[in-house]
Amino acid sequence: MSSPNRGPILEARNLVKSYDDGRVQALRGVDAAIEEGEYLAITGPSGSGKSTLLHMLGGLDTPSDGKVLFRGAPLGKGADLDRFRSQQVGFIFQAFHLLPTLRAVENVQVAMLAIRQSGNHRAQRAATLLQEMGLKERMNHYPNELSAGERQRVAIARALANDPAILLADEPTGNLDSANSAHIMEILRGIQRQRGMTLVIVTHEQEIASSAPRQIRIRDGRIEA
Repeated sequence: MSSPNRGPILEARNLVKSYDDGRVQALRGVDAAIEEGEYLAITGPSGSGKSTLLHMLGGLDTPSDGKVLFRGAPLGKGADLDRFRSQQVGFIFQAFHLLPTLRAVENVQVAMLAIRQSGNHRAQRAATLLQEMGLKERMNHYPNELSAGERQRVAIARALANDPAILLADEPTGNLDSANSAHIMEILRGIQRQRGMTLVIVTHEQEIASSAPRQIRIRDGRIEA
């Protein structure tokens, strides 16, 4: 869970990300600060760099220049970065990224393998989270037996498995119809309010972005507004 903190929980300082030996600039000196417990939306057109920024903030990728700070300390490398991702961040993606050969309850448990816990604890924690997602009767189903909305709820349960301080969601409603999109956003906002978690959502949908108290708009790798 989040702990009291006077400064930002995450900061981006002059973040630069380039590809192809510098020929492609995904981020061009981005500065941003995200407060503890904040709900923030990152918006912008396709290819603007918003997902790249989210991946930098969550330690999924490393910057070409600049740095990311977590509670005032720069993100490390190697094992330290692995520990940060597994203990402090829950990821939710548009494509769900569930393992097709595992049941829903097993997919949630996968997130807990990086932390030393008993098999009993993992199973109980996964079952509890899936029940909270309204999936009590679906936890032993495989992903291909679940609807898109149900798969995203499994993914949310997996993101919560290690009780992270931060939830990062990359187009979490991109593969859903309007009814399921509304339900998923209601779940995410409820989690953020009830648990005091920091929630950062990347979206190109203005209706979803407008539900956040603060938005960052990115264009061509720079913060526009």
